[in-house]
Amino acid sequence: MMEFSYCKLEIFVPESHLEAIQRALQAVDAGHIGRYDCCMSYHPVTGCWRPLEGAAPYLGSVGEISAEPELKVEVTCPAERAAETVAAVKAAHPYEEPVVNVIPLWQIGI
Repeated sequence: MMEFSYCKLEIFVPESHLEAIQRALQAVDAGHIGRYDCCMSYHPVTGCWRPLEGAAPYLGSVGEISAEPELKVEVTCPAERAAETVAAVKAAHPYEEPVVNVIPLWQIGI
């Protein structure tokens, strides 16, 4: 099995919470690349979802499909700190079920 030293997180968040996510990432030193820290990128996307019965959506209504503008935030972190980084993001995120994708990065020289 191949080991990965670093991973990339993709985080989907409403623009109103970008700064909270940035602070959470900084607190766990995600986005630290060489002699730089706080490195991340983000761009606008449209998220779609339908809250099911029992959900408590931040946006939208139970049973109705929602489509809202969001930001896709991308940041690199050491694989050994991925769980800690995801936990920090979830603590700062407004969604009941935030989407955070963790993708292993192969042979990067950070």
